[in-house]
Amino acid sequence: MFKEAAIRQPLILGQKSYGDITSDVINPIENKAPKGWYIAITISSIIALWGIGCILYLIGTGIGVWGLNKTVGWAWDITNFVWWVGIGHAGTLISAVLLLFRQRWRMAINRSAEAMTIFAVMMAALFPGIHMGRIWLAYFVFPLPNQFGSLWVNFNSPLLWDVFAISTYFTVSLVFWYIGLIPDFATIRDRMKTPMAKKIYGFLSFGWSGKAKHWTRFEEVSLVLAGIATPLVFSVHSIVSMDFATSVIPGWHTTIFPPYFVSGAVFSGFAMVQTLMLIMRKTMKLENYVTIKHIEYMNIVIIVTGSIVGVAYITELFMSWYSGVEYESYAFINRFSGPYAWAYWAMMTCNVISPQLFWFKKLRTSLGFTFFMSIIVNIGMWFERFVIIVTSLHRDYVPSSWTWFHPTFVDIGVFIGTIGIFFTLFLLFARFFPVLALNELKSILKVSGEEYKSKH
Repeated sequence: MFKEAAIRQPLILGQKSYGDITSDVINPIENKAPKGWYIAITISSIIALWGIGCILYLIGTGIGVWGLNKTVGWAWDITNFVWWVGIGHAGTLISAVLLLFRQRWRMAINRSAEAMTIFAVMMAALFPGIHMGRIWLAYFVFPLPNQFGSLWVNFNSPLLWDVFAISTYFTVSLVFWYIGLIPDFATIRDRMKTPMAKKIYGFLSFGWSGKAKHWTRFEEVSLVLAGIATPLVFSVHSIVSMDFATSVIPGWHTTIFPPYFVSGAVFSGFAMVQTLMLIMRKTMKLENYVTIKHIEYMNIVIIVTGSIVGVAYITELFMSWYSGVEYESYAFINRFSGPYAWAYWAMMTCNVISPQLFWFKKLRTSLGFTFFMSIIVNIGMWFERFVIIVTSLHRDYVPSSWTWFHPTFVDIGVFIGTIGIFFTLFLLFARFFPVLALNELKSILKVSGEEYKSKH
């Protein structure tokens, strides 16, 4: 005797028609933005301007204004770089990997996640550029023709691998995001009333007319780009982890870093998507499209990736003991019991213990708790990168050179400033671009809309 499977919960709530979806998504673009948007962009712009001021002061004065010293030569700058790259991972995962697996729930969140990826990678790229000391010579990290002289880049350097990985990741993510927007730009173009707005959105839509040939090519290109982008999800943060893994510093040269960094990146990326989507859901009145079910699915991904990260932490501790290398053992003993033990235990609490609360359905479907946890996870992931970098350096082989790292106002200002720039860019995107994949949502209305589910 066969038991009939339960009907899945709808992904689009309310008695929505195709016209309703268009109106709901384009309404913030056609009409005046909500008051909350103006308040948010004012705050984020002030923080962004402060950050830009700190960056200009840093470039003008030199990186000596950072809190670095002879022993701790890498600190907040590289911590922030790895943190921002990690945040950028969820967008490509939601868009590309879940597209290949035909997961319909991605369609309400993929557009915002893709935009988040692009802005996060832009913030990440700032830090290696600044760290060079002379950012106006940043083009030297690219292979140059011989007219520039015989100075070539060192292809053995993991920092050069970063340049290729990040630039490739940014390019593919940007193209993937933009191609998905083309049909939506055409819809906005047709609804705009002012000639200037019509021209701008007409230019952005590349003459899209909605012919069957256009849709066929659109779907083919999306699948090809998803196939290209999927390996990038795994390769980019693996290469970032090799900045550390190919060194000889105890606490860094470990083979577990690539999978550990990738799972951590997806973990922090999904947490940032939760933060942004919950804000968008409330301010843009998108409760019918970003449902509790979407929030629950993302929290399940956070449980899985948080558990993988927890296993990686325990594996690191075990291998440092099992290796029999006293320097390696000391690096990890110093992490959890040394001067920076508070940072280690903050990391463990935020990344390993707190996500396990999502096993309770009531908590995993609570919007307030999810928003709180999304911030906690990103704080924990920042501490993870800080712990890996600073606690592996501040006590090296020679006790006479042991030291502390103290961030200066420039360290703090640049980091907080990049958060301000990121949110300013995202809020501008939410004002002038559709935050939901308009035409993709329509494609699942008749199989995942509440009206059609209830009829079935």
